[in-house]
Amino acid sequence: MSEVDDGRAGGPVRPPDASHNELGGTVYGPSVQARTVHGGIHFSVQRPDTAVVPWQLPPGPPMIDRRRELAELHRLLRADGGPIVLLSGMPGVGKTTLALAWLRGLGEEFPDGRLYADLRGHGDGPPARWTEIVGGFLRGLGVPAGEVPPVPAEQLGLYRSLTAQRRLGVLLDDAATAAQVRPLLPAGPNVTVVTSRSRLSGLLVNGGVPVHLEPLERQAAVELLAATMNDHRVRQEPVQAGELVDLCARLPLAVQVAAARLAARPNRPITTMVRALADERGRLDALALDGDHTVRAALDVSYRDLPEAASLLYRGLGVHPGPDFGPVVAAALLGTGEGGDPDAAQLVLDVLVDRNLLTEAADGRYRFHDLIRLHAVAKMCDRPAPERADALRATLDHYLATATCAEVLLEPQHATLSRDYARADVPRVEFADRGAALAWLEQHRVTLSAAIRAAASARLPVLAWQLTDALWPLFLRGKYFDEARTAHEIGLRAARECADPAAESRMSTSGGLSELSAGNHDTALRMFTEASRVCVDSGDAVGAARTRNYTGLALLRLGRLDEAAEAFREAEARCLALGDDRPAALARFNRADVALRSGLPDRAVEYAEAARVELDRVGDEYNAARAQALIGRALSAWARHDEADAQLTAALEVLRGHRAPVEAAHVLSALAESAERRKRPDHARELYAEALELYGAVRTPAAEVVRARLRDLGPPG
Repeated sequence: MSEVDDGRAGGPVRPPDASHNELGGTVYGPSVQARTVHGGIHFSVQRPDTAVVPWQLPPGPPMIDRRRELAELHRLLRADGGPIVLLSGMPGVGKTTLALAWLRGLGEEFPDGRLYADLRGHGDGPPARWTEIVGGFLRGLGVPAGEVPPVPAEQLGLYRSLTAQRRLGVLLDDAATAAQVRPLLPAGPNVTVVTSRSRLSGLLVNGGVPVHLEPLERQAAVELLAATMNDHRVRQEPVQAGELVDLCARLPLAVQVAAARLAARPNRPITTMVRALADERGRLDALALDGDHTVRAALDVSYRDLPEAASLLYRGLGVHPGPDFGPVVAAALLGTGEGGDPDAAQLVLDVLVDRNLLTEAADGRYRFHDLIRLHAVAKMCDRPAPERADALRATLDHYLATATCAEVLLEPQHATLSRDYARADVPRVEFADRGAALAWLEQHRVTLSAAIRAAASARLPVLAWQLTDALWPLFLRGKYFDEARTAHEIGLRAARECADPAAESRMSTSGGLSELSAGNHDTALRMFTEASRVCVDSGDAVGAARTRNYTGLALLRLGRLDEAAEAFREAEARCLALGDDRPAALARFNRADVALRSGLPDRAVEYAEAARVELDRVGDEYNAARAQALIGRALSAWARHDEADAQLTAALEVLRGHRAPVEAAHVLSALAESAERRKRPDHARELYAEALELYGAVRTPAAEVVRARLRDLGPPG
């Protein structure tokens, strides 16, 4: 007999005399066997208990002020109800802490629970395989242990079926590769967070959205310090607390380790930990708890997992003298192919960036975070001395070769002294024009100065003075007086150590010119006198003649006009006799300056024009423009204002093209003086202000003169 439905809410009704058989409960499998069955039969097959709400998230430390990052995560949630977030960052930056805090806070938006798996991507043992994880996920979703399918592919199918209609949060923590993660991605409108020290770009094809985590802001790091210490010391020592988190590079793991050490010593002031961390050589050791080198261990794991070329580059960059570097430095360290292969080196740099051991800036340069740099230094210190020496020499040779390329382009008439490289095919940056060359020198100024000091410390005196020599165009145009003085002091000692008269003379003269620009005229005169003695003693007639011109410059600035005029006249005659035409033209240019200062503008124009013609002939555009500017100043003093302004304006255009801001400021000041003579105070005021802006922070007497003239002019009328 079959059942009939009477249409009432009670459901189907059996006839009174009918027999009935019913099989209920949960049935897994394809069939149910029975021998003899009478009456109606009902099969009821149910899926696992959907009421199970898993909550597998482990406890985590409290999170301090990641409001910006949380806002970004919530924005992704609004844009895509079930995003796959790829949360990456350097070791110890707090990726898991942020992920746990965010997933816990999602609340009713994802009511069906949270799944968690530690993928052990950077542990001591092998990374977890997805086959180890999916069974735990199924049990968390309510599948009894004995009923989990034995075949991995069936487990994945069931996992996806069970997650298809749910709204879950899934945290896949510490992933090593995209392949490890991909099978564990849930189906349906769930939110998945994957944390990793690598960027896992392979998951972008699965819809992953990268979110990169940086160290804490300073105030947030101080708050984390205070929360971990849980006492009054941060309030009592706020300055020292700020210094401490800076020494920890505002890395949450490092801040918490430092705080824990202080918490265990409640009577010890914060300043003691600051002193302990101030020494870079022992900083990683100081960030340890009970012998467990927590920060170092976290970085060791990342280093251990690097491919061979990446580990070589990582520790090689530990000897880099400056704060940032480009791919050609990497090529020099790796020695990839003839002359180095920046493209191959770029791939290795990408590995370090992908593992969050390097940060890439928008301008194509790279840098370490402070604690990672110290770790790289430590790894290089563990290597044999020859490897350390080779890495430093390759780095310094790269900077010497590139700076020399810039020098030749910027100062083609400046005789380049010999360069000694460890190998012939040094990787270097090639420049399209003078502007690119000077821009590179400016961009790497801090690193280049550090390279000079590193060469001296490593007992590489030849490199020390040659690097100083190569930076002459930078010091000449930028007027970096303090840096130039330090570099030339090192370079001069190095040249004397090498017993190289030509190098010693060059260091004295170029250093003296920097002192002259800084207004230290007596010091410059002493340096030029010493250079002249070295040239005479070594039989260098050309050097002695040129040095006589430099001596004249110092005498001129000291106001000893007659002695200066004689020195310039003598230098010009001796250089002409030796066939040294460009220095002779420079001496003639300096004679024009003496004439102008002596109240002889007509003679100044004559000498300066002769110098300009010769400098143009030998291709020295920069100094030819300076001579033209002097002609303009002389014409202005001669009251030939229209001609003066034309000469000055033409010179200004050339000097701007050479990116020589101080020389351009001198010309603007001369144009302003011309405007004053022509009773145009408003125009003069504008020109003086522009000159002062170009002088910037350069401490030169000319800048002080401009400030005084602006004060005398007063505010605009």
